[in-house]
Amino acid sequence: MSERQILTAELVRSVDLSDKTKHLEFRVPEVERFEFTPGQFVSMKAFPEGREITRAYSIASPPRHDNTFDLCLNRVGEGYFSNYLCDLAPKQQVKFHGPHGYFVLKQPVRDSIFIATGTGIAPIRGMLHWLFAEETRQNGRQFWLIFGTRHEPDLYYNREFQALAQHDNFHYVPTLSRENPGWTGARGYVQEHVREIVAGRKDMDAYICGLKEMVEANRALLRENGWERKQIVSEKFD
Repeated sequence: MSERQILTAELVRSVDLSDKTKHLEFRVPEVERFEFTPGQFVSMKAFPEGREITRAYSIASPPRHDNTFDLCLNRVGEGYFSNYLCDLAPKQQVKFHGPHGYFVLKQPVRDSIFIATGTGIAPIRGMLHWLFAEETRQNGRQFWLIFGTRHEPDLYYNREFQALAQHDNFHYVPTLSRENPGWTGARGYVQEHVREIVAGRKDMDAYICGLKEMVEANRALLRENGWERKQIVSEKFD
């Protein structure tokens, strides 16, 4: 087996999505075009005190026919790597390898439900922007995004998904699981709304990304509704 190619990710821009979450935009100077499939991840590398640490992060953007990609990540209290990336300044560089992973759209694309919580929205953002970049990729299909968080400020990329909802075949259901004064949208956990959407439907695919308990709860719900395993694509964050 050949060794993995190590590439360089140079930070272009950093945007605060919330008080603990960053959107990071990188370029890969070694290549003219960084090719990946929407939903895949990269493995970022750091060398604190001479020891190597590697962490996987889902790509939060679609392929753009250039050498860029985005990440979306939370600062983790005592965690080294998330804080290291969140503290990068423009033009600083990180080594990585990838893309990797099989959390990608099934072909041909069918009616689909996308289910995410927290930064689990990252790979799904890439998938949705890719689908709606060209009409032929999604024409005639219906798509639902159920995005759950505790509080409204944590609905990352909310305006982008609201804009996509101008398409007749994209249905955006942000849902909050805690009390949020003034919130008039959906409430409760994502699976409560998934259950309503998939009732009587076995001709769809599901893409689920987030914490382990949420992913497993929604996989179980769909299986109980008669879905086959191959219809459910998921990725868990521990």
